[in-house]
Amino acid sequence: MIRLPLFLAVLALSLGGCASAQTEAQAQDRNATSAAATQVAQNRDPAFAAWLADLKAEARGRGISQATLDAAFAGMDGPIDRVLELDKRQPEFRLSFWRYFGNAVTEERVELGRAFLAAHRDLLQQVEARYGVQPRFLVAFWGLETNYGGNFGSYPVVHALATLAYDPRRSEFFRSELFHALQIIDGGDIAASRMEGSWAGAMGHLQFMPSTFTAYAVDGDGDGRRDIWTSLPDVFNSAANFLSSLGWNGKETWGREVRLPGGFDYSLVSIDTIPETRKTLGEWAALGVRAADGGALPYSDQMAALLLPGGHEGPAFLVYDNYRRILNWNRSILYAIAVGHLADRLAGGAPLVAEPPAEEARIATEDVKQMQSLLNRLGFDAGPPDGKVGPLTRTAIRDFQRSRGLPADGFPGASLLDTLKREAAQ
Repeated sequence: MIRLPLFLAVLALSLGGCASAQTEAQAQDRNATSAAATQVAQNRDPAFAAWLADLKAEARGRGISQATLDAAFAGMDGPIDRVLELDKRQPEFRLSFWRYFGNAVTEERVELGRAFLAAHRDLLQQVEARYGVQPRFLVAFWGLETNYGGNFGSYPVVHALATLAYDPRRSEFFRSELFHALQIIDGGDIAASRMEGSWAGAMGHLQFMPSTFTAYAVDGDGDGRRDIWTSLPDVFNSAANFLSSLGWNGKETWGREVRLPGGFDYSLVSIDTIPETRKTLGEWAALGVRAADGGALPYSDQMAALLLPGGHEGPAFLVYDNYRRILNWNRSILYAIAVGHLADRLAGGAPLVAEPPAEEARIATEDVKQMQSLLNRLGFDAGPPDGKVGPLTRTAIRDFQRSRGLPADGFPGASLLDTLKREAAQ
């Protein structure tokens, strides 16, 4: 059985403490999980106590033992204030591609990931033979989720989920996750005192939600428990089982960086989270799309979609079916591209050819709301001004750009806001 923490500590020290590199989201979560963050409200909450009593009664009706309930809810007198604060927090700025990517795929993370890929090669190859998921991708998910086990989060999962289930905003979802967490404890996979994770209930090396754990976690080391906190055989087998169930193709990669020709028709760029426009590689090649280094794309029938996560001035990517499977893990374009590129780097691939700008204007959530309001005023339906850039807002941006002869990339950049302001002031 392979247990990680000692090996992680030794290897991280040998690489200069690389495990401290975190994405902004991970660093925020790490800072939030101090001892003070898990303190419950000072005064007992009678309404919460009544709610919890009803929940425990339902749990017993579902077959959860009283011993599990006693252990799982020990010391919980009310909701965790910090969890509610984090759940309701709105980002002040919209995270750009380059800012996200620069934090997610660092040279330190690449170096540490390559070391882990080599150290666990035999285990990873066994998992690949069973599930058909390439080792570099398993390690890349691991790196993005917890920085190779460096940041699980230290919230008691049951308490965090109970807090979110008690809050009316998303009660149904988190109540369901809470029952899954109780079933995991009751089944003996982990003790309640050791079930720690993020403020939203994501757990272990993989940051599985409890429902994902119950559906896909695997006992990879044969000890009778599914332990995604300390057993790497369980971690990698569980990740591969999940990806395989999503339709992962072990004979294909995720995508590639590409170069677009001058005068390219940007209406062919996908703007939905799940790419809406796909062509074969041969068709993209016929349109002048080339590999990032200027070489030719293969004229094949493999289907691909074109993404410009930083707008037409940023990098371009053709993405394949496995990219869509990554989105099933985490429905974020930036996350999916980062996982794919990190996997490439772990296998010896080169950094992106595109380079970040010397200075990048940050787009505040209030700026996005203003964009949406201006688009609506000009007759382009961007939906309610909520500061969130979804498909409706991107479509409105593209329609505006197309109508004004601008590159129709659907990207909410600072230059777009300036253009909208000028036009609205006329």
